[in-house]
Amino acid sequence: MHSFGYRANAFLTFAITILAVICAMASVSDYFNSPSPTSQVQVLNINWFQKKPDGDDEVSLTLNISANLQSLFTWNTKQVFVFLAAEYETPKNSLNQVSLWDGIIPSKEHAQFWIHITNKYRFIDQGSNLRGKNFNLTLHWHIMPKTGKMFADKIVMSGYRLPEVYR
Repeated sequence: MHSFGYRANAFLTFAITILAVICAMASVSDYFNSPSPTSQVQVLNINWFQKKPDGDDEVSLTLNISANLQSLFTWNTKQVFVFLAAEYETPKNSLNQVSLWDGIIPSKEHAQFWIHITNKYRFIDQGSNLRGKNFNLTLHWHIMPKTGKMFADKIVMSGYRLPEVYR
């Protein structure tokens, strides 16, 4: 006969092994989900476009952001972190990213939204590189699962341009 300690050890080892297998299966099941999120961003107004005293360019935008991210949610999704970034090129850097807005979507019910905002974070370029610059608005998201690894993706929306002169 085996002692109580031996039996408890065998039971706990078996239970933890089964739990690990279930977590692995849950994590793998997310690979079969093919989300199809949609997003649209409108630049309604350039509130100001100025050169700061230190020589940096600063822009304030009024935006309409609409998105349907419900397809990102599965039974394994805890929450989704979303942010809107302005992306552009300068002679020094092939990619500059400036975060304009962010948010946390806690559930599928909140994943379809429309917001009217002025950029939450300052759109500043270190230098005078923004005049007449073409830029993309990119909606990035990070899916935080209950178990398994995080997934990240984005939607790039192009065709935006800043004015040639400060206002």
